[in-house]
Parts: sequence; structure tokens; C-alpha cells
Amino acid sequence: MVVIDPQAIFASPDSAWASPFFAEAIPRISALAACFGERVLVTRWMPTADRSTSWGEYFAAWPFADQPPTDPLFDLVPEAAELSQHPTLDLPSFGKWGAEIEAVVGHGAHVVLAGVSTDCCVISTALAAADAGAHVTVAADACAGSSAENHAAALQVMGLYPPQITVSDTATVLAGR
Repeated sequence: MVVIDPQAIFASPDSAWASPFFAEAIPRISALAACFGERVLVTRWMPTADRSTSWGEYFAAWPFADQPPTDPLFDLVPEAAELSQHPTLDLPSFGKWGAEIEAVVGHGAHVVLAGVSTDCCVISTALAAADAGAHVTVAADACAGSSAENHAAALQVMGLYPPQITVSDTATVLAGR
């Protein structure tokens, strides 16, 4: 299981990137993580990308997020601090799938995704994982989008990728364990 970016920047009502559904998703994320035990990875989005690329324009548009990696905005929320026995995977990209995760879970593995934001980091991770040959299950109700409409749109797009991506829910994932 990969828990994507359960950070203050997406949870705090004071943040421009706060998901209004974060508080609803975190108990489901916790339930899934408890079921997966030692097979949980947690990621964090970090603003350390090369500013000479499109990330420069991105941070110009979102200057509040252009902070040092030690800023409390990038901390895990308290509920996520103990979800994994592994160190967090800190990446300066929306999509978290890559050699780092594949080295842990294995090539062609079945991976359950949960986290934020459905319409950014979750969809970016799911599509890259499927493209790399992973079997992906997205626990839709354990994800939080930037809005209800954007969450639904991202789930609809991910639903276009069967059998590589399955959009499911927490209860179904837990029942299948």
C-alpha cells in the first residue's frame, strides 16, 4: 500500500492546497494501513524541484509552497506519522511511482493507493504505476481531492484503465485482504 502525501499542506484549512475531504479520508487511510501493516509506504511531496524547468513557473504561481523542505507545511499529519515502519519517500514530483517504490514492492506488483490529492498526486502515481506494469487499486474513499468535482473527474479518468487500474473503496479492499 502507498499512502500519498498525507501532509499538513493538504490538511490544514489555512493552506491554499487544503482538501475539504482530508478529514474524511484519513480514518480510512488509517484502517487500510493497519490492515497492510509492514507493507505500507508513505510519501511526501517536497518543493525541491529544479526551478529552471516548468517547476519554476509552478512555484511562481504557488509561492506559499516554495518553502524549505523543513517547513512544517510538509510534515505528515499526526494521524499519518505512524502509518509505516519505513522512512517516508520524499519526492519533488506529483507522481510518486518510480524506481524507489518499485524496488520495494517489486515489478508488476499489486499496489493499493490512498491519499491526496486525488486529482493531482494520486492520479499521477496511478497512471505511472499502471504504465510500468503494476496492478493498481485506488481506494477512492481513502483519497481526498481538491474539490468533489475534481475528485470525481480523477476517479473517472483512472476508471478508464482497466484491468491495470481498479477504482474501489476501503470496505472492498479490506474484505479482500
